[in-house]
Amino acid sequence: MKVIFKQDVKGHGKKGEVKEVAEGFARNYLFPRKLAVEASPANLNALKDQQRRERLRRERERAEAQELAERLKDLRIVIPAKAGEGGRLFGAVTSKQISRHLKEAHGIQIEKKKIQLEEPIRSLGVTRVPVKLHPEVTVTIPVQVVEE
Repeated sequence: MKVIFKQDVKGHGKKGEVKEVAEGFARNYLFPRKLAVEASPANLNALKDQQRRERLRRERERAEAQELAERLKDLRIVIPAKAGEGGRLFGAVTSKQISRHLKEAHGIQIEKKKIQLEEPIRSLGVTRVPVKLHPEVTVTIPVQVVEE
């Protein structure tokens, strides 16, 4: 019996796949647990429509990320911090502070987890910080830390 998986089923199929499974397995396990539906023409058309909508959504998200990357590419972020001798900071500049500065100064909302700072910035100067906006879109922004 052909079924369309609604969720991942370990060892049998992933969400959205159409596969042939034993009739008893489908009727006694997959259907009651709503893990799959029968691959009827109506369900197959619904699956194609759902996949098309999902593809369009992913393309739209990627285009929005690309547009945001273009805006970020031209920004220069300047963050004041207290520093001691030799340009060492008292504390550090974190991705949370960079995110907050982007929102307050430029009106750009970026989650702190998207700012891929390997370790907090602990010295004065310019640091190139990668920002992953989308799995396929990453932009590097310069963050300048100046003495307060």
